[in-house]
Amino acid sequence: MEYHQDRFDDHSLMIYKKDKLIAIFPANKVEKCLYSHQGLTYGGLVMASQTKFRTILEVWKAALEFMNSNGILSLYYKQLPSIYNSLPSDEMLYLMFLTEARLTRRDALAVLALNERPKYAKDRIDGYKRGLKNNLQVKEVDAFDEFWTQILEPNLKQKHQARPVHSLDEITRLKQSFPKQIRQFNVYKDNTIVAGTTIFETKNVAHSQYISANADKNKLGSLDVLHMYLIENVFANKTYFDFGISNENNGKHVNEGLQYWKEGFGARTITQDFYTVDTENFKLLETVML
Repeated sequence: MEYHQDRFDDHSLMIYKKDKLIAIFPANKVEKCLYSHQGLTYGGLVMASQTKFRTILEVWKAALEFMNSNGILSLYYKQLPSIYNSLPSDEMLYLMFLTEARLTRRDALAVLALNERPKYAKDRIDGYKRGLKNNLQVKEVDAFDEFWTQILEPNLKQKHQARPVHSLDEITRLKQSFPKQIRQFNVYKDNTIVAGTTIFETKNVAHSQYISANADKNKLGSLDVLHMYLIENVFANKTYFDFGISNENNGKHVNEGLQYWKEGFGARTITQDFYTVDTENFKLLETVML
């Protein structure tokens, strides 16, 4: 996270049992509030796979008590989507219930289960055929310059008056730190870039962090060719392909066209929850175990 340390007042927590580190909580502080780190797409309490419920309960009680005693009144907790856990792990959702946390946002992720996916929709197949007819080529590249400067940044500026969360320099630095986990795939027509996607890869999931194409994407079928290639060839052995959210307005609205396109590949919805916790409610965890 150091690449954007100037944007956040880091207040990440490390929780020990005796002298052994047993959990970490990436976080940043804003006045009297603590946030699941706002510089991370996904957040939550990170624990070793052998950690059992009783220990997680004790860890979270200690963390909330520490926050409260240090003048932090509220915690904004960002739950890790279930597909990113290496094991079943809904303990934190249960602890949100026990501490009377308030659900303040819920995002809808479009996720493709690669072992049991539905058939492609006709629209996606037709788009793929257009891509073949137009002799499009999909290539994995090491540099992000073409995609960022010719496709992604112009699109975001034109459609949303926005910029990518990562600058070109930042994504390049991240790639250098995680060369196997961050991958760039571009689509070319006659050696000119027409589309691309930036993939963040974990053990079980391939996640499209950025997806963008030029104005001819429907005519060319560029994004259909790209994602069918990734699903069928590059990431066929993953458990899930995560297209990300189609939400706007803090989860209250869904971009219907974008959702329709993702579901055409067989993607279905899972959620990511965001909670607000009063740190004084650590007291509610004192009598849970009978």
